[in-house]
Amino acid sequence: MSDESVPVWVLADDRAGNVSQALGVAEALALPFTVKTIRYDRWAKLPNLLRGAGLIGIEAESRTALVPPWPRLVIAAGRRTAPVARWIKRQCGARLVQIMDPGGPGRDDFDLIAIPAHDRPRPAANVLEIIGAPHRVGPARLTEEAKRWEPAFAALPRPWIAVIVGGATRQRPFPVDMAEDLGRRVAALAAAAHGSVLLTTSRRTGAAQSQVLAAALPEPRWLHLYGQPGDNPYFGFLALADAVIVTGDSVSMCCEACAAPAPVFIWSPPGWVAPKHERLHTLLYQRGLARPLESVADLSPWDRPRLDAAGDIAAALRRLPDVASAPQT
Repeated sequence: MSDESVPVWVLADDRAGNVSQALGVAEALALPFTVKTIRYDRWAKLPNLLRGAGLIGIEAESRTALVPPWPRLVIAAGRRTAPVARWIKRQCGARLVQIMDPGGPGRDDFDLIAIPAHDRPRPAANVLEIIGAPHRVGPARLTEEAKRWEPAFAALPRPWIAVIVGGATRQRPFPVDMAEDLGRRVAALAAAAHGSVLLTTSRRTGAAQSQVLAAALPEPRWLHLYGQPGDNPYFGFLALADAVIVTGDSVSMCCEACAAPAPVFIWSPPGWVAPKHERLHTLLYQRGLARPLESVADLSPWDRPRLDAAGDIAAALRRLPDVASAPQT
């Protein structure tokens, strides 16, 4: 491998969630990295069995960026990036880490495959089972966001209770009466704590549901409803909240919440989320990372670890000789 090679390439396709996971690992690894944008054409719909270790399905502009100097390590996430990563390894012998199962063929080409435990990975020598999903909510990000947002919330009485709401998924609706139930539950807890509610909703929440939530939550409060002007204070909430309430419909939201310093409470009515989300919640509860909102009488903190799947993957990568020898930033 050339001494001029850059340490790390991150393959960034059109799946924002996948890209965030790959970038989270790259940032946790603390090596210089370059983002290689991957854009697909219609042939990307072919199964990986037909795409092989190649660039079938990749637009010409993306192909032109995949040239020397080659990397020591390629970080990617999701099945559609797997053929590209394998092709790069054919050119230069780079180490490969894939987040989530790349499918077949060519699983042995990957030096590390990081798969969440709630996805029930098949054991293999190159499979690392992780809790939750990697993300970009690390200590440095939280410190930065705390400095940015603390003046905005300073007039609100503490404790600050962050409420992070997802909503409907493809097979699970988020009806208005469910939003009303969440709002009543949060309002009662906030009143008992004599604190302030910090609410943010998402595209999946729904306009009617957002309005019901807003109507249920008492002053003092800070509301950022999806679509309203201004920056979303989501990361500021995670950095500064004294308690975090998060809906259980999103793996990324639950995992990012569990990286925050505050106690985390997951709101997930029975039967609402998919089985894999339920498995994730159970793992978080078992490890003391979160508690189910419905089982608590107040939002008291407890001594808990922080979830850091990106750090766990980075630690495993540092044990690979070619990665460990690369210069740190």
